Amino acid sequence: METILESTQPIAKPKWLKVKLPIGKNYTELRGLVDKYKLNTICTSGSCPNMGECWGEGTATFMILGNICTRSCGFCGVKTGRPETVDWDEPEKVARSIKIMKIKHAVVTSVDRDDLKDMGSIIWFETVQAIRRMNPNTTLETLIPDFQGNTRMLDRIVEANPEVVSHNMETVRRLTREVRIQAKYDRSLEVLRYLKQQGIRRTKSGIMLGLGELEEEVIETMRELRDANVDIVTIGQYLQPSKKHLPVKEFITPEQFKKYEEIGKEMGFRHVESGALVRSSYHAEKHIL
Repeated sequence: METILESTQPIAKPKWLKVKLPIGKNYTELRGLVDKYKLNTICTSGSCPNMGECWGEGTATFMILGNICTRSCGFCGVKTGRPETVDWDEPEKVARSIKIMKIKHAVVTSVDRDDLKDMGSIIWFETVQAIRRMNPNTTLETLIPDFQGNTRMLDRIVEANPEVVSHNMETVRRLTREVRIQAKYDRSLEVLRYLKQQGIRRTKSGIMLGLGELEEEVIETMRELRDANVDIVTIGQYLQPSKKHLPVKEFITPEQFKKYEEIGKEMGFRHVESGALVRSSYHAEKHIL
């Protein structure tokens, strides 16, 4: 069975933006656990099109530090405003969820918390530590914010030492001010470069297509990521979360995604995930190899 993802875009979605309904024993068991224990995952709250596939592989994504972001990016469906008070029990709660779900590879992400002196980096560190303690056989990827480029905050991630540290560029240089209003293109590159210099084994980044970028701009962003020694890149199709968000200007063809994949491999990326439904954590369990 197949279903077409809902959209508010004025242009018709192409046939390749179809996903199979999640099925399988592993998915059914995890779905039951999530509902029974009221566990919070990005997979369910974000209605990820790859949820069935990822859960079937024992991979799930968790968001920490609340669900209200201090930034207002034009592409993101997460609420913007004044975040709630930090829940210092959250690291244990996330670790317990991973144990209950028997997750083999966990991806942890968060909203931006520019309102906090430590920008959330202490909770980040404690979450990784709690997961390690309670789930010693679970591998980890942390999809982090830029922490405004503050190396003291980044050092907490380095000290926690997850198998993969990811920070998304999201778009090409020319569109960054429009797409990521409070972020800076070069700052994100420097974050990724710094993490690698400090000994993180695998670094990763992702970009969305369909916002008006040119092919040469995409290739230039990929080249700059390789120059920063990034190991893994994900490339997917932007889908407009609501009418208030930036519109989709183009649906990228499967052939074009394949072209970017081949270019990325030629550049020397260890892994390149490129396709319409690719998201940051897609095939994340393979990126630790």
